[in-house]
Order: sequence, then C-alpha cells, then structure tokens
Amino acid sequence: MDEPRLLQIFREEPPKERADAARNREKVLAAAIKLFREHGVDNVSMDAVAAEAGVGKGTLFRRFGDKSGLVFALLDNKEKLLQEAVLAGPPPVGPGAPAKERIVAFVEVYAGYLFENIDLLRVSETSSPGARYRVGAYRFWHAHLRMLLAEVRPADDPAVLAHALLAPLGAEHAAAVAAELGPERARIESKLLAQALVSD
Repeated sequence: MDEPRLLQIFREEPPKERADAARNREKVLAAAIKLFREHGVDNVSMDAVAAEAGVGKGTLFRRFGDKSGLVFALLDNKEKLLQEAVLAGPPPVGPGAPAKERIVAFVEVYAGYLFENIDLLRVSETSSPGARYRVGAYRFWHAHLRMLLAEVRPADDPAVLAHALLAPLGAEHAAAVAAELGPERARIESKLLAQALVSD
C-alpha cells in the first residue's frame, strides 16, 4: 500500500452519529480526561466515569465496551493528528524529506507522543494479549515505516524491520525502560536505534 492510498483511507469520513449520542460521547471523554488526570488511569473505574459524565452505566458500556475502549477513543484524536503529520505535514515527518530522515523523525515524534500518553497507551496496548498489534494505529505506523524502509534498505525485509523499530516504542516496554533510565534517555535510545538502522 502506498502513501496516497493510506491518505485516502485515513481521510474517509466515519458515519454520522445522532446529536444526543455525540453530546454524551463528548461528556464521557471530558469526564475521563478529568478523572484520569486527577487520579491516574489505573485508579478510575468505568462507574466513576459514568457518574462524572452524568450518563448511565449502560450508555457508557454500550458505547465503549470497557476501559480500554474508552482509552482508545481518547487516543483517537491524538493519533489522527500524528497520522496527518506523517501523511501531509511538513518534512521531515511529512513527505518531502529523504526516507532516512523521515524514519528518524517519525521515531522521535512518536516517542514524544508515547511518553506524553504513556498511561493511556499502556491500557490500550495491554487490554488483551496482542491488543497493540490489532489496532489500526499500529498497522498504520507499521505500513508507513515499511514503505520508507523498503526504500532505505531494499535488500532487507522491511516488514520485519518496521516491527523491530516499533518494538521499543511499545508502552509497556517504554515504561519499564523509562523507570530504569528516565524518559528522556529512553527517547534518545529510540532515536539512536532508528539512526543506526538507516545509516550506511
């Protein structure tokens, strides 16, 4: 899949929802952000979110399923901004820079996103075995890196290399490394790995 096709899929409009459903969704997301900020993601129940938002528990569970579904919704807008930067933003994250520079820039920007949202990403990526690899965002990041790596290292398997670059950017791994080395050093290590992979 090429980048124009990724852009087309990314920009497809989701189905319209009823006005009351949209209002409830915004109330729930605002309540979740507030409670997660005040108490931490792990310490907030779905019941607490429903009470804070002023909606019934049934409404909350029907809409989001469980806490991981709620977290996915919170991350969705942030991921779309990053995806837009990758597809149509200025270089080197967006098109127009050499593939090597784009790979390193993506890893650096994604690491920033990761550490700003580490608690939410940990919930979304560990909600069930293999959850990280089933979400559309991971497939998008993988496809993006695979295309760039195919250009930089045509003799190697770009799909495998893309997974290798994304592995240290998993939230569970990054949280463990950051606890030992600190977030800034963990971010630098991710960038160094990308630079080493694309160097001649």
